[in-house]
Amino acid sequence: MTVQFIGLGYIGLPTAAVVAHNEIKVHGVDINKYVTEKINQGEAHIFEPGLDKILKESVKNGFLHASTAAEPADVHLIVVPTPFKSNQEPDISFVESATMSIIHLLKAGDTYIIESTSPIGTTEKMAELIFSVRPELKGQIFIAYCPERVLPGNLLYELVNNDRVIGGINEESTEKAIDFYKKFVKGNLYKTNSRTAEMCKLTENSSRDVQIAFANELSMICDKAGINVWELINLANKHPRVNILQPGSGVGGHCIAVDPYFIVSDYPRESRIISTAREINNYKAFWCAEKVNNARLQYKLDTGKDPKIALMGLAFKPNIDDLRESPAIYITHKIMQSSQEGVLIVEPNVTEHSLFKLTDYKLAYDEADIVVFLVAHNEFKTFEIKPSKKVLDFCGVLAQ
Repeated sequence: MTVQFIGLGYIGLPTAAVVAHNEIKVHGVDINKYVTEKINQGEAHIFEPGLDKILKESVKNGFLHASTAAEPADVHLIVVPTPFKSNQEPDISFVESATMSIIHLLKAGDTYIIESTSPIGTTEKMAELIFSVRPELKGQIFIAYCPERVLPGNLLYELVNNDRVIGGINEESTEKAIDFYKKFVKGNLYKTNSRTAEMCKLTENSSRDVQIAFANELSMICDKAGINVWELINLANKHPRVNILQPGSGVGGHCIAVDPYFIVSDYPRESRIISTAREINNYKAFWCAEKVNNARLQYKLDTGKDPKIALMGLAFKPNIDDLRESPAIYITHKIMQSSQEGVLIVEPNVTEHSLFKLTDYKLAYDEADIVVFLVAHNEFKTFEIKPSKKVLDFCGVLAQ
């Protein structure tokens, strides 16, 4: 068996490496030549604990090779981004392009699987696209959808051990896809159809978005009421049937901050709670930026000078280097728009940034008059908070 991955990003590369580590021949495709060259040297272009080790072994043993061009294979996985347009409609053009890149290579008996988060009906649309170009393949190939459900920082474990939902355009396609995932997944494999599998992925992340929105809304209410939200949530969660999540500076990442729009876009009248949750979580980042700017003004009124402000964290969640859709990035931009003077930007998991000059987290803390915790990285939990510093904790660093 030869397996081909179209897309070698945050999900595609780790999955390709895990499959290759199981001594299955893998060909990876990415449009970025730098990425493919780096992979062929046994080096990952993204950070994920343990990835470099299995990647290097798989390349060395000849089970993994990457290039910018697709090749014939037996199983083809589409693992490309599915962003949304400026009007918040999902953009499946990358999935379409990836599919077009392999249409001429498909043969009878092949399995085609989409892992990219997709609007409901995308798998069926891609099947129609394939058969419109290659009508002779109708009934001859297997087409399915199987979303990932993994957490950055623990990807390699979860790719193997998490349960998966697999839905084909017909029963034969579902079974064929399950046969593939059985080769490296130890978790349970649940059968369904492609539309339900697509909706399942969107539902999981929309559910989390709604729960986070409740916590974020609660944090803003408590701030106005003079209540410690971290203590409140801890006490409320003592109830046997209550499990409130922890608030943060918003919601980021390429899943929770994006996937709900795939439902809202197609079902705007029916998805009122989901839509409102998105609004709340987006507003929380704006609210945090306003709190920092107000603290900056108050400091100047009190002391007659501009403060040094340490913005602690840029990643979308703790202890990773992934900045996609990060609310901390938005907050940093908003604060820099007011004034760049005296702003120290910290992200201990990134060595450099294209827009921001990064400062060592210890140095930034020592120099700052106002310390703003945007992401609860482990490094920040080691600080002894000095009374002389104004601290704005939007992510519960002090509550740990």
